[in-house]
Amino acid sequence: MLGGLAVTAVVATSTYLGLPGHAPAAGVSDASPPDVLSSVRDGRLLLVDVRRPDEWERTGLAEGALPIDMRRPDFVEAVRQARLDATQPVALICARGVRSQRLTTRLIDAGITPIVDVPEGMLGSFAGPGWLKRGLPVVAWTG
Repeated sequence: MLGGLAVTAVVATSTYLGLPGHAPAAGVSDASPPDVLSSVRDGRLLLVDVRRPDEWERTGLAEGALPIDMRRPDFVEAVRQARLDATQPVALICARGVRSQRLTTRLIDAGITPIVDVPEGMLGSFAGPGWLKRGLPVVAWTG
């Protein structure tokens, strides 16, 4: 079971980038791909890749990411079931940060918090170069 210290550590490493068009909702923080990778490796964070299977096949998955297609009718329940416990922070990543930002509200409305958005995404965005261009590890999706 994760204690408050683990949650605090994840939130403390997350930063709001303050860039136009991206303001996290209440209960959401932003984090860079390297910070997310570190927290995933330490077991402090569940990383969910919300993209489609064809996208996972093209780029692979971020190391440690759980692929849960956002179009699944049971998306929220799948995320809830994937958590180690009800306090584990959940990070969302997509291609460029648009879908992950949109889904944060959906999870918060379902009572899943805290949420960490990865606004750079896998491919990069206004927030930064993204997981792939940063040269962070990926694994092949085997469907």
